[in-house]
Amino acid sequence: MIDMERFFNTAGPQTPDSYTIDPLSRFDLDDILTLIRQQRYFVLHAPRQTGKTSCMLALRDYLNEKGDYIAVYANIEGGQAKRNDADSVIRGTCDTLAEQFSGTIKSDLPLKIRDEVRQVEPSSMLFTYLRRLSENLPKPIVLIIDEIDALVGDSLVSVLRQIRSGYADRPKAFPQTIILCGVRDVCDYRIVLSNQDIVTGGSAFNIKTESLRLGNFSKEEIRELYMQHTRETGQEFDEACFPMIWDATEGQPWLVNALGREVTWKMRENRDRTIRIIPEMIDRAIENIIYRRDTHIDILIDKLNEPRVKRVIEPILSNSEEADDSLIPSDDLQYVVDMGLVKVERGKPRRIANGIYREIIPRELTWTTQDGMSERPQWYLNPDNSINMEKLLLDFQQFFRQNADSWIGRFNYAEAGPQLLLQAFLQRVVNGGGYIDREYGLGRRRTDLLVRKPLTDHYGGPVQRIVLELKIKRGDLDKLIEKGLEQTAEYMDAVGSVDEGHLIIFDRTLEKTWDERIWHRPCNYQGRTIMVWGM
Repeated sequence: MIDMERFFNTAGPQTPDSYTIDPLSRFDLDDILTLIRQQRYFVLHAPRQTGKTSCMLALRDYLNEKGDYIAVYANIEGGQAKRNDADSVIRGTCDTLAEQFSGTIKSDLPLKIRDEVRQVEPSSMLFTYLRRLSENLPKPIVLIIDEIDALVGDSLVSVLRQIRSGYADRPKAFPQTIILCGVRDVCDYRIVLSNQDIVTGGSAFNIKTESLRLGNFSKEEIRELYMQHTRETGQEFDEACFPMIWDATEGQPWLVNALGREVTWKMRENRDRTIRIIPEMIDRAIENIIYRRDTHIDILIDKLNEPRVKRVIEPILSNSEEADDSLIPSDDLQYVVDMGLVKVERGKPRRIANGIYREIIPRELTWTTQDGMSERPQWYLNPDNSINMEKLLLDFQQFFRQNADSWIGRFNYAEAGPQLLLQAFLQRVVNGGGYIDREYGLGRRRTDLLVRKPLTDHYGGPVQRIVLELKIKRGDLDKLIEKGLEQTAEYMDAVGSVDEGHLIIFDRTLEKTWDERIWHRPCNYQGRTIMVWGM
């Protein structure tokens, strides 16, 4: 019977067989209907795998059921392969539109019109095709074009300009509304033509009225999605799971679904629906998703090597003191925000978008480094299976002394090298038997790490918790230690039930010898003993 259940969907648009949040509830339907009634052209954008396609298909079906318009959805991603061959892209776009219009209205008329405009020059073929369709169909057209940002250069500009050319003739001789969908707002593009001229999306498509952004799931929507599974199967989620799911995903739809699928299906023991899902299972599911590097995560990982992504992410990882976004090119920042990697909130420094991305990024940046380290986890385990953190950090000091310059030079993100190198060292120890929770953000002047090590293989067993505060020495050392002890204690209080705390200070002063930089000593702060380490 279990194979008849609905499921958490992680591939493609939502289906009746998948748990789902009503796509039409994920944007302001009244606003969109008003824009359509006012014959507006607009953009809807969101990061990949956030549900744009499901929402647009639902809008298409809603409009067609109401009967006032002929609404058609067309994905033109196939044009990406042609790149700057604008003529081929325009022909391919007309072919795609003809097939979608024909399927929607159940008529060969769109195909016949497409054949009639074949002799028209590609520079006006799309314009002519949409004009002929609008003149011959019995209702105004609402056209939804998805993956518009798959096109580049001359081909993208040609599509945008031909759409713009017919705008004044809507709705009798051109679509009443065209909605362009993609990862980014088309008008933010800097489009490089084949002759190396640069055209902005805003100039090529200056008829846009609005730019709407599809948001993530809310906390309430996450709960509703998971409760659909409970109602369907009877399998319950412990209430403590939901804050963990929110912190890990912050509502990113693919991550929410992937986590639900992992913990209820991929973890085979949990296919027994009498088993209650508890927080320790969510931890393991998160780890499985990260380690497996599913397609969604692989795409993000690939982006980390792009210079404009590095310019935004590196200051966050290196706990830079500088929180002035004016130092980052605005197009770079908007690009990374539109990808969903970073969040920018009013009055707050920019930060990594969610807990899973916070974990993925440093792991990926140190993946080859971890493989090259000879240290083995069992070297640092006590008889009760806990981590001997003092022994680990003593060995790391020696490793850092011998290898820092050569190893940090291997990192693409060299400014964050000391923190990343320590995290790589720690990751080798916790892999397969523990977790690292990471907190960092631009302007925080520190990186907070919480190492959690289950001491048994049983869910609900004792867990060792160790706080590490990482700082780069800037200015007076005594003042830095004083502030660092305060911050470490604050983090220990916030975590609760912490076994030990460590403040780690990386001193990159080249004039100092390693004997001056390498030291450690215990410090008492408000009744706590915190070990302070110089590196």
